[in-house]
Amino acid sequence: MKIPKEARKLSRSLFRASFTGGRLDRARISAVLQEVAARKPRHTISVLKNYERLVRLELARRHAVIASAVPLDGAAAAEITADLQARFGTDITHEFKVIPELIGGLRIQLGSNVWDGSIRGRLELLRSRL
Repeated sequence: MKIPKEARKLSRSLFRASFTGGRLDRARISAVLQEVAARKPRHTISVLKNYERLVRLELARRHAVIASAVPLDGAAAAEITADLQARFGTDITHEFKVIPELIGGLRIQLGSNVWDGSIRGRLELLRSRL
């Protein structure tokens, strides 16, 4: 379903109002949602769906998924998170996953960026080149 231009414009302005100091603020998000519920603007459902999509994308952009073939020890995990926070800011959240199919190495996904240093990734790259 196509979102009307008016709804898209309103949801973007609401999204911009949800930031404090360059970061999403839960209190502002709550206030924005309460304001939308009270005013009930035209195309309310479309506005809320697009607003939710924008918030979800912003949260995903600040969340790192670090996958490895074996569980990482505390020092390695701390070093990886410190490197990510040094490069992308201290508000990066993270989660560690163990995926044995990677065979070895790491795969880090931060939003839509993926850094694949796993053996499986290299084997798939080699297979695609042949």
